[in-house]
Amino acid sequence: MARRTVLVTSDFLFNRRDAWDDGYEIVRPSDLSGATADRIEVVVCGGDALDRKLIEALPNLKLVACFSTGYEGIDLAHLRSRGITLTSAGGVNAHDVADHAMALMLAWWHNVPHADRAVRGGQWRGVLIPRASLQGKRLGIVGMGRVGMHVASRAEAFAMRVQWWGPREKPGVPYARAQSLVDLARDSDVLVITSRSSPANKKQIDADVLAALGPTGLLVNVSRGFLVDERALIDALDRGTIAGAALDVFAQEPPDAAVWNRFSNVVLSPHIAGYTREAGVALFGQVRENLQRYFAGEPLLTPVED
Repeated sequence: MARRTVLVTSDFLFNRRDAWDDGYEIVRPSDLSGATADRIEVVVCGGDALDRKLIEALPNLKLVACFSTGYEGIDLAHLRSRGITLTSAGGVNAHDVADHAMALMLAWWHNVPHADRAVRGGQWRGVLIPRASLQGKRLGIVGMGRVGMHVASRAEAFAMRVQWWGPREKPGVPYARAQSLVDLARDSDVLVITSRSSPANKKQIDADVLAALGPTGLLVNVSRGFLVDERALIDALDRGTIAGAALDVFAQEPPDAAVWNRFSNVVLSPHIAGYTREAGVALFGQVRENLQRYFAGEPLLTPVED
């Protein structure tokens, strides 16, 4: 049997093909010719921008296998118009992302970065002000998917009151759903973004949502930076209309350090929420499994349904 041909658009995935390649003929966009393009049924990508012209150049393309959980750079409607299926790594690192959301929230709430600097500088707790207890505080979750559910269960362990908002009801979710995103922000002390990273959710956290969160509210983002109107967030931090932010993701990555260095009320990390050794192995495994299933004519492991 002839080897299956797979087009890889990501340098990261191409350089690590030993982790997912089962002996395919691997080609890059620069290798394409008419005959090669006709053989390609599968594209493996990283979830970043996928050129529409590239898709149009592949007449027999049937599957785009995305390595990441996010696929904001992929035009899903265009794929569907061509009858092309998209798979993602949804759910692989949900536990890790939820853990990191809680780590960011706790670091901010308990002022851990400032306390650490105080001790290292020979100071003691007299330079700190007492913090509010987290017990009984209201945690709002934007997007109650796998990560959101894991965040909710962890927040309950801290005796927080959990509610959420998403565009659709979810039968069986044991937490109250707010009437709107603005209502959720208004009724939350901490607002955690775990929304699906799809283009439809771009800048869903806008000036109105931040105003509703208010001067005592904390924003935590472990999903994608483009879900937040970053200009509105910076303005809210400048004017003190929210209490602060704990961010793992940014509109541009890496971000401009000078923008964030002037804020003492933010806690930052470099897009590492899902960056664990175990998740890395599982992400490659999910790509491999989806490709194996496609070529065997079996149901895909993680098709994107909406």
